[in-house]
Amino acid sequence: MNTNSSNSLESQIENARRSISSDGYPMSIGELTNLYRDKELKIRPEFQRLFRWSEIQKSRLIESLLLGIPLPSIFVAQTEKGTWELVDGLQRVSTILEAQGELLDHEGQKLPALVLRKTKYLPALEGRSWINDDPTKSLSEAQRLDIKRSKLDVKIIKRDSSPEAKFDLFQRLNSYGSTLTPQEIRSALLVATSPDCYSWLERLSRHPSFVQCTSLSERLLEERFDLELVIRFLVLHARPADKLTLSSLRDFTQVLDDESVALASRYPAAAQDLESTFCKTFDFISSHGEDNVLRKWDPVKYEFRGSFLVTAFEVFAMGIGYHISINSAHKTDIVATAKEFWSRPDMQGGFATGRSTERRISEFVPLGRELMAAAQH
Repeated sequence: MNTNSSNSLESQIENARRSISSDGYPMSIGELTNLYRDKELKIRPEFQRLFRWSEIQKSRLIESLLLGIPLPSIFVAQTEKGTWELVDGLQRVSTILEAQGELLDHEGQKLPALVLRKTKYLPALEGRSWINDDPTKSLSEAQRLDIKRSKLDVKIIKRDSSPEAKFDLFQRLNSYGSTLTPQEIRSALLVATSPDCYSWLERLSRHPSFVQCTSLSERLLEERFDLELVIRFLVLHARPADKLTLSSLRDFTQVLDDESVALASRYPAAAQDLESTFCKTFDFISSHGEDNVLRKWDPVKYEFRGSFLVTAFEVFAMGIGYHISINSAHKTDIVATAKEFWSRPDMQGGFATGRSTERRISEFVPLGRELMAAAQH
């Protein structure tokens, strides 16, 4: 047995354990509700937008509590002030608070108490709420007490844990069998790192010319692909050429996660210049070709067709953004350049077939910089 190797592993385990300090104990829902009411348990409004449960899913959770079915642990991070911030279990805790009429909206106003739907084992829950003057539409006092006395296992990430460990824990908790999109998880990491940076990114995603140029579907907007595109642009448009290689972009989702957290950690450093480049880029595209440029040109039918295309975004938006960021002249006839690009033999048919995200970016972002460079005289 290699003693040095064994010692090295033990040392790594010890150091990693030291980076995250945790505690845990069972807590009643009544106690947790009081913490929230006293503002000692914080749920960021930005987090609430990331998770979407239907009324049926919420009602099933209340059913589980009434039937005495244990819920999974929730995780909270202890802040510098000693209060708790919810890290994982937001939808469960939000549902419990909403059921009692205690959940606050983003303006700090109480939302109406949840009106329950019938469930598999408790069809009589249909139409009932926490308290109602009509007994047939209300949970009984005994049922309310049963819920308030139900226990949740609370895992506490103590404030002496490293920020990196907290982010990594959140990522892991939300990656195992999760239905969240990578951007939804990334958004939560951003909020945890810098709520102000997240709000800034949200504002960029609503910039009128960006919205017009991308014209995303309702489904993509719901999955926050608009926010992912903003982050992609900020991370890639001026990225050094040696960091646009296939090897440096390996596991692009992780690259975006790491770069996003780094951006948030530095915020507001460089934010003004990044915002200026972003807005100038999409204002230019909007005024010189609207959303046509970010679609595919069909040289046979002689028209831009289909919906927003990531490839066009990587070539034209990134290409223009690059030249704006370095104060270099770029082509102004973007529509003509787009037509030439899509008329190339290698861009016909299944041009993206078999290309991974990493390969596509490593090929098309540098190409976009080349195509959008102003002609030398």
